[in-house]
Amino acid sequence: MSDQSAKLVELNHNQNGNQHRNGNGSASAPSVGLDVEQAVRERYGAAAQAAEAALCCPVDYDPQYLKIIPDEIIERDYGCGDPSKYVRPGETVLDLGSGGGKICYIAAQIVGAQGHVIGVDRNDDMLALARKYQPTIADELGYDITDFRKGSIQDLALDLEEFETYLAENPVQSSSDWLRAEAHADTLRQTKPLVKDDSVDVVVSNCVLNLVSQEDRQQLFSEIFRVLNRGGRAVISDIVCDEPVPEHLQADPRLWSGCISGAFGEEEFLQAFADAGFYGITIVSRQSEAWATVEGIEFRSMTVSAYKGKEGDCLDQHQAVVYNGPWAQVKDDDGHTLYRGRRMAVCGKTFDIYSREPYASHITPVPPSNPVPLADAQEYDCHRNAERPPRVTKGQDYDATQLPEDDCCGNNGCC
Repeated sequence: MSDQSAKLVELNHNQNGNQHRNGNGSASAPSVGLDVEQAVRERYGAAAQAAEAALCCPVDYDPQYLKIIPDEIIERDYGCGDPSKYVRPGETVLDLGSGGGKICYIAAQIVGAQGHVIGVDRNDDMLALARKYQPTIADELGYDITDFRKGSIQDLALDLEEFETYLAENPVQSSSDWLRAEAHADTLRQTKPLVKDDSVDVVVSNCVLNLVSQEDRQQLFSEIFRVLNRGGRAVISDIVCDEPVPEHLQADPRLWSGCISGAFGEEEFLQAFADAGFYGITIVSRQSEAWATVEGIEFRSMTVSAYKGKEGDCLDQHQAVVYNGPWAQVKDDDGHTLYRGRRMAVCGKTFDIYSREPYASHITPVPPSNPVPLADAQEYDCHRNAERPPRVTKGQDYDATQLPEDDCCGNNGCC
């Protein structure tokens, strides 16, 4: 039986309570054995019932957002950062591995009544805890914009509650049953996706991605990219390590479920965003001191932001940008090299990207005097790293003469 069929059979045989894998996470366990998967599932199921201080590292949240959140949720929150501080009013937020709902309820206060907050987790106990206080918190806020959904964070298209309803009515007892179940799962992904394409402004996650197995991580980042709208961003807090985790530590169930064995390498974490197509990848927070050290390997919290929206054609609309410094030159994720103080030619897509976060504060845009309509723009090779002559942005026939008033730099100091 294939790995996928085994997962379907397991799901069919374990439909009650916290029998589904994994904890706070929502994600599959590593490939080092079933004991590890079971340990993660059981540990987070238990952590939903009683607080466990050893799970991930303490985080200081803005106390104004904690006032309406019940102690039961706060005591059973397990994270390593606060991605909610990067959420903005009016946004649609998706929290991966939402657990008891703490980040979701903080985000709901920030985005306000015009926003929307979605929490995704696959642990039944954690979902029950999050949903338990949803009416009470909605009454406190005066609006209800929070929605908790059951799913795996590496498969944000499959609504597990819908799928479990099917499995309850159609038990998997043979290979034919499995094939039908697999086909039904695919149909659900297409017709009733848990999270739709291009539907989210910001994806956040707090110490959960490290619980996803190595073989599922490429799909995980692809799913984050899929659900974000163009211009959207991911802000992910997770545990990283400064050296590779050896196999004997990866095989330790307690270390895996404790956010140690599955930690991303620091460079690996950043590269995963780049490989998925993100741009503007930025470390916005990194613990200076290690949270934990095992056999000389340091483990610490790091929060990374990354943006979606560099897809599309490169078309020349006669735009340029000036890099303000402080470095003599920089190179972006697509290989554009910008030299401090020089007018570098860019395509219209790159010009728009540089006009937004995280680049805008470092760039001075130089638009053309006579904009080139998109329909008339020609293909442009952005990798030439060419300078844009001023006469291109001003226009070849530009012949204006304008002198300052005589008293411009007089007593008023208007210059």
